[in-house]
Amino acid sequence: MRVLALDSTTRAGSVALVEDDRIVEERSGDRSRTHAERLPMELLALVDAHELALGDVDLYAVASGPGSFTGLRIGIATVQGLALVHGRRIVAVPALEALALAASVAAAPGTLIAVWMDAHRRDVFAAAYRVRAAAPFSAARLEEVDSPRVDAPAALLDRWGAVLPAAPAIFVGDGAELFDGGIRRGMPRACIVPAPLVAGTIGRMAVARASDAVHPAAVRPLYIRRPDAEIARDARP
Repeated sequence: MRVLALDSTTRAGSVALVEDDRIVEERSGDRSRTHAERLPMELLALVDAHELALGDVDLYAVASGPGSFTGLRIGIATVQGLALVHGRRIVAVPALEALALAASVAAAPGTLIAVWMDAHRRDVFAAAYRVRAAAPFSAARLEEVDSPRVDAPAALLDRWGAVLPAAPAIFVGDGAELFDGGIRRGMPRACIVPAPLVAGTIGRMAVARASDAVHPAAVRPLYIRRPDAEIARDARP
């Protein structure tokens, strides 16, 4: 199975071509340009580099969020358009879970994976998972310990210090890098790893979860927090 995958939850994001259980190629996006300026050309360039056409893609995969509101909308719309034109289905993957799975590849069962994505306003999008002894990219690989939410780093550390057991913990994501000082003070035993590219992980998750693929029109973004435009609209008299 050949999968074309896109992550547009961050400024750079990434694209990947996956065949069965291997990543053929994964590329970071050009963070100097907006997603609107770069898509769908980054996807087309990746396919063309391997002498393929979009008709050769069996399945599409896209990060459903949370993340940049504009990036999510553009990314999902791009994948929806390509899938509709070629009569393909889409696997939508939560970005927090994708980051956790990427960090869990070399982790032992029982390890806690805490994902922090920068949500701006001094907040992070966050979730916590426990690694299970299951296939690396399967739905059974992670057990959700704390559901996705948006909060201040200090509040999350207070919450998790009371909820999570004393087990090895890995923090991953650009939010973990941004607020690493607070993590080291609150959970000194935790390991903080750089945020990886996740389009390849998203593509491999899609292969493992192909039965969950949906019609392009059924894909919906996972915001967690309401867009600023909605908040401003509701505040107007």
